Amino acid sequence: MFEALKSQFKKIDGRKITSLFADENRATEFSLRSGDILFDYSKTNIDAKTRSTLLDLLEASSFYQKRTDMFSGAKINQTENRAVLHTALRNLDGHLIHVDGHDIMPEILATLGAMQTFSEAVRTGAYTGQGGAITDVVNIGIGGSDLGPAMAALALSPYHDGPACHFVSNIDGAHIADTLRAFNPEKTLVIVASKTFTTIETMTNAKTAFDWMAKTVQDPASQFVALSTAADKTAAFGISAERIFGFADWVGGRYSLWGPIGLSLMIAIGPNNFKAFLRGAQSMDQHFLTANPQDNMPVMLALVGVWHNQICGYHTRAVLPYDQRLAHLPAYLQQLEMESNGKRVNMEGEDVSYGSGPVVWGEPGTNGQHAFYQLIHQGTQIVPCEFLVAAKGHEPNLGHHHTLLLANCLAQSQALMLGRSLSVARAIVAAKGISGPKLDQQANHHVFEGNRPSTTLIYPKLTPGMLGNIIALYEHRVFVEGIVLNINSFDQWGVELGKELASALEPVLKSGEASQDQDPSTRNLVKFIRAQ
Repeated sequence: MFEALKSQFKKIDGRKITSLFADENRATEFSLRSGDILFDYSKTNIDAKTRSTLLDLLEASSFYQKRTDMFSGAKINQTENRAVLHTALRNLDGHLIHVDGHDIMPEILATLGAMQTFSEAVRTGAYTGQGGAITDVVNIGIGGSDLGPAMAALALSPYHDGPACHFVSNIDGAHIADTLRAFNPEKTLVIVASKTFTTIETMTNAKTAFDWMAKTVQDPASQFVALSTAADKTAAFGISAERIFGFADWVGGRYSLWGPIGLSLMIAIGPNNFKAFLRGAQSMDQHFLTANPQDNMPVMLALVGVWHNQICGYHTRAVLPYDQRLAHLPAYLQQLEMESNGKRVNMEGEDVSYGSGPVVWGEPGTNGQHAFYQLIHQGTQIVPCEFLVAAKGHEPNLGHHHTLLLANCLAQSQALMLGRSLSVARAIVAAKGISGPKLDQQANHHVFEGNRPSTTLIYPKLTPGMLGNIIALYEHRVFVEGIVLNINSFDQWGVELGKELASALEPVLKSGEASQDQDPSTRNLVKFIRAQ
């Protein structure tokens, strides 16, 4: 199927996307709905034949069985022999899900209940620090233990009615120093998010926060919470059992926001809004499970991605939310996509014969328009763009702002497709009084080739339920891409080697010189650092 798609691409390469709109129904036939979300992919060069072949590619994969396997608890993460069940964390109706013959739902719902009880105690002041009610919550984690809750907390800031939430991830001491500087330790709660309670960045920051708090708080451990399954290590840290919330190994870090890793979010927005967030994701789960492939939003979002990356050779993807509160979404999706599908071997351990995951990046509109859109519009490489925007904002008294935001979002996707011809550019330059040899010279700078693909995801308003919908949509998109590419989206061995080498280099940087086992470049860098 890949070869058939590449053959189709060669035949239509250079075809104007605008020509496809000769079919007056294209906009509706190449868009689809899931609940209140509209996904429009009509501004791509995918036509009916291409879409049919992409769906054939899906049919030829093990997608249907793997989808069933994932939701039912089969161990589809083969390299780690684990189930993949982040979807179970939002299974609020408690339908039976078995792992190794054990129904996991009672424990999941019990943990959710314990999170609710604790978060309400913090929010109401029933749980206090040494100095009284908690005013600030600091979540210390890294990767999925930071990117998820930090992204969601900012996205749902209109719903915050609890203590202020802050996030520390980087091992750079500047991050935790700058974060803690303004807080009263006697009214601060610290959440340490590490499944194993051994993650070097997280535990280094946690020890620093503990020492900071110990300067004024008599029992600092009483103001710490652990999101971990390492009971021995959390006990050694001094955290009591009622402030420990664990999750199983079938929840991968970048998929963990729906459970205990989301505790900081629950404290900020309250248990009811957090449950609405879970319900939104659960709704997308049901759509993903039941909708026909052509009407299935995660499926079509994934197939558009495969078309652009693996077939057209556009190996980068810009995620462009026109929503300031989704400022962290590109970074969140960067991890979700690149850690999941950035693999060099397939499920059989053989080298993949095609590009795997794309480079994902982005920035909120309209900021990006004054930064990198120049390259997207007139650069020599094609960057497929994924726009996201809400029809309504949270500031009705500033409605004119949102109208301008929407106008800019729609205009950018339109400009990418339409471009500007040389004849139009000439007219623009001539109107400025330029003529003769300089006319074409100047006009060329005003030409936009256009014909650059984009998709648009539009929804009524960014509510907790809608955010849950959107995140689950992208999770399932990554799953579908992984199945089509025959790679394991749920391990991340690529992060291990750097960790191992860092552990070996730390003592060298503290007290010695790099051995001859180190490469010459690293030895030279160590020598410079030691000299300082």
